[in-house]
Amino acid sequence: MTSDLLRISLYPPRNLCFSYNSKSNVHGFSFSSLPQRRRSQRLWKVSGRRAPNFNFIFSKAIDIRAPVKSTPSTEEQRPRGDSPLLLDVTGMVCGACVARVKSVLSADERVESAVVNMLTETAAVRIRPEAVEETVGESLARRLTECGFPTKERVSGTGVEENVRKWREMGEKKEALLVKSRNRVAVAWTLVALCCGSHASHILHSLGIHVDHGSFWELLHNSYVKGGLALGALLGPGRELLFDGLRAFSKGSPNMNSLVGFGSVAAFGISVVSLLNPGLQWDASFFDEPVMLLGFVLLGRSLEEKARIRASSDMNKLLSLISTRSRLVITSSESDSSTDSVLCSDAMCIEVPTDDIRVGDSVLVLPGETIPVDGRVLAGRSVVDESMLTGESLPVFKEEGFAVSAGTINWGGPLRIEASSNGSNSTISKIVSMVEDAQGRAAPIQRLADSIAGPFVYIVMTLSAATFTFWYYLGTHIFPDVLFNDIAGPDGNPLLLSLKLSVDVLVVSCPCALGLATPTAILVGTSLGAKQGLLIRGGDVLERLASVDHVAFDKTGTLTEGKPAVSAVASLAYEEQEILRIAAAVEKTAVHPIAKAIVNKAESLNLTIPITTAQLAEPGFGSLAEVDGHLVAVGSLEWVQDRFQRRTNRSDLMNLENAMMHHLSKEVSLSNHSQTVVYVGREGDGVIGAIAVCDSLRHDAKSAVTRLQEKGIKTILLSGDREEAVATIAKTVGIESEFINSSLTPQQKSGVIKSLQTAGHRVAMVGDGINDAPSLALADVGIALQVESQQSAASDAASIILLGNKISQVADALDLAQATMAKVYQNLSWAVAYNVVAVPIAAGVLLPRFDLAMTPSLAGGLMALSSIFVVTNSVLLQLHGSDKNRKS
Repeated sequence: MTSDLLRISLYPPRNLCFSYNSKSNVHGFSFSSLPQRRRSQRLWKVSGRRAPNFNFIFSKAIDIRAPVKSTPSTEEQRPRGDSPLLLDVTGMVCGACVARVKSVLSADERVESAVVNMLTETAAVRIRPEAVEETVGESLARRLTECGFPTKERVSGTGVEENVRKWREMGEKKEALLVKSRNRVAVAWTLVALCCGSHASHILHSLGIHVDHGSFWELLHNSYVKGGLALGALLGPGRELLFDGLRAFSKGSPNMNSLVGFGSVAAFGISVVSLLNPGLQWDASFFDEPVMLLGFVLLGRSLEEKARIRASSDMNKLLSLISTRSRLVITSSESDSSTDSVLCSDAMCIEVPTDDIRVGDSVLVLPGETIPVDGRVLAGRSVVDESMLTGESLPVFKEEGFAVSAGTINWGGPLRIEASSNGSNSTISKIVSMVEDAQGRAAPIQRLADSIAGPFVYIVMTLSAATFTFWYYLGTHIFPDVLFNDIAGPDGNPLLLSLKLSVDVLVVSCPCALGLATPTAILVGTSLGAKQGLLIRGGDVLERLASVDHVAFDKTGTLTEGKPAVSAVASLAYEEQEILRIAAAVEKTAVHPIAKAIVNKAESLNLTIPITTAQLAEPGFGSLAEVDGHLVAVGSLEWVQDRFQRRTNRSDLMNLENAMMHHLSKEVSLSNHSQTVVYVGREGDGVIGAIAVCDSLRHDAKSAVTRLQEKGIKTILLSGDREEAVATIAKTVGIESEFINSSLTPQQKSGVIKSLQTAGHRVAMVGDGINDAPSLALADVGIALQVESQQSAASDAASIILLGNKISQVADALDLAQATMAKVYQNLSWAVAYNVVAVPIAAGVLLPRFDLAMTPSLAGGLMALSSIFVVTNSVLLQLHGSDKNRKS
């Protein structure tokens, strides 16, 4: 027995090899470093397209080198149609910025609607159909840039490698900004320590520790030194914040930086006036305040940025599942492609970008690698970690004929896969794309926050001016005792008190908390859902799902496994195999599980299935086709009867039912099985037979229904099947008889949902087939089970896709939606309550009666803590997933 050697490039060390027997399956790998060899260049043509230049040699030992990376060319933009235009917008720091960007976009007459996400720095713009043109994106980007928000149009049609590169660059950029922010915080707090160091001796004296006042302490007490430190804080770590605030104000879109900048400059200006005009007898130690204010604000900004990065960590984990490189396997035309070996002796393996993989290509996946594309196993045996799709921690066995999904991890042995999708259309790429889109779709409750955050800065500036006016002209005369407070200076100066209180109002207000309240929770919620196998299309979906009070289920393929098998055949005049043969011919091209069961049964009996013509399928009713010169219908009894002029008499139908019951009585009847009967009719004969199909109940169906009912949600069963089969399943899972609806057409299913909505209920529909698509689209939330990673009409119409194909994920999705919306309401309540309470206190409401007033540094610290609370509270939503995993 001879062995061949294949050398192949892998992640470092690059030159590795494995041995296999050309007459049997691969049994193991032996990795070793390989010497470099002289290589020759050839240009190959594969599947009608040119492959890039790769270096290789032909022999029993094949050494493959990875191609030199090339810059991906920009593809021509596709016609947008209904697809939104995506803009990458930078420079947004608070909710006011978001509102400003949205108002600038909405002001353009070509824009129909716009959604802006500060966390992902993205604006999704829907263009009016009559205004679609190639330059609209450039002009909108230019307009936003002129308004102080540098913007670029996102190139459409980019491949998976480009998308991953963009996300990773964004992550690296955020990490770099975080490092820069930490450096600014370190410098700022060093200045705070120096500026406030003069107070240390007083604190030590109060504790009974007496320290001699040397030259260093005297230097720190010097007002000019304090002024220099304050100026250093403004022009050093605070420079970027101040300039950004002034720039935003000059462009007519003031933001949080504007408020902090004005407050810091005002505090510094008051101190300078006090220092240069001793006759005013103001408190020159006020130089401490702008330094401490900037220190608190920059510290809060740094912690907030760290929390934002933590909030997007789930998205980064999803990106880590995308493989940008694949091993394309090319075999000689003369070789047997159906061989059981993972690689033939004359096979060639080339490392290429995943974007270059096409449907039908063979791809090699080694142990420990992420599967790059969706496909079917051609050769090899292994176990695959599919937890990113199903949430199941145990790996799944795979061998020839099994389907695999991109983003799952191969653990056992090497696999050769036939690609059923390219990189950009793979399961994991669609998940990342849909999650990204979902995070750009604002929940309706976000409109409340936007309506407040937009004019918030102007309102605060107005309140600050009103605070100064009131206290300077009225307040100190109405409440003269306030002048004895320390903020009025040693001589109780009304001007100093009014200036300090107006600065407090500017600094304490926090528009950023309002702007972050909803998007941070949506970001964490949708990313967490994707990790759990729940593909949620947007924040609006989460909000609707959280308020659902009725959940409607389809039966076949939803509550049942969707893998039925023929259990009995009955006939009036023909052989049972003839009934099965012509029924299989009609159902040959149908995609319904029952149709597949009939075809599988006919094939298992080696029946010759005839060719059909003039095929017609009516979802929810049945199929019709011409078989051997006669029209044959397979479906529900009423539908089959209506297809032909000759109708079978009632006595014959009763005999047929009795024969069917006799056959079924021989089978073991279990409560967790559903028996569905379809009827077969032929032109000239009417109904001629019936076929019973048995489908087993999903193992988690009963527990899923119970979990929903425990939450107070009404569960409904909508099915096109006969009443007896539907009632059996409903009784088993625990659905009450009053909520059972059988023998429904797709239109009647939609009618039931519509009537519930008319009565004021929020309805979620769970289904899996094309006949469920109308109901999924009509329901407040459509939930589709995705079978074997295949796109279907149901998943296209649904708002949520259950990638794990588990009915228990319905309750998981509801739990996640309720937890996410709870965080949204908590964040908004905190943001509104904080400003409602903090701004009046900063304006001096408690000063006349309680002699309490803020300092600018305290106001800045509270403002920073407000934003940190909102982001941190959203990040805590990740514990929802951790608790679920611990329970499971």
